[in-house]
Amino acid sequence: MVAKDPNCGYCQQGELLNNFGYLVGELEHSLVILFREQSHHGRIIVAYKEHVSELVDIDAETRHAYFDEIAQVAEVMHELYQPDKINYGAYGDGGSHLHFHLVPKYEGQVEWGTPFAMNLDEKYLNEEEYEAMAEELRAKLPLK
Repeated sequence: MVAKDPNCGYCQQGELLNNFGYLVGELEHSLVILFREQSHHGRIIVAYKEHVSELVDIDAETRHAYFDEIAQVAEVMHELYQPDKINYGAYGDGGSHLHFHLVPKYEGQVEWGTPFAMNLDEKYLNEEEYEAMAEELRAKLPLK
């Protein structure tokens, strides 16, 4: 049984998720979401499907499978976007649903050599551009 929180964008999707993300699709244990703010071209969130707060809330086998999915997404990001580095961030004190931000960084571009900001609020795409990126990702990921 998948736990859901009625106030969580990852759990409820729809309008709550659309405020900050664009759903690409589902893997076995996670949701793949384009972060709407795209100052870091290709920024993605990989959210655990169940509403848990901590990695220790997941049994070891499932946790390893979730991390494998994060790695699969990162591999596809390297292939599609060719970042020089991907930064990984998992915070959650502002929202308790377990998720990782995968933030591609490019040498000489925004925030290179520094930690990424949660939301620079500078670059947003139109719906057709998000969908085009999502289609590229869908073609490469083993989505359900």
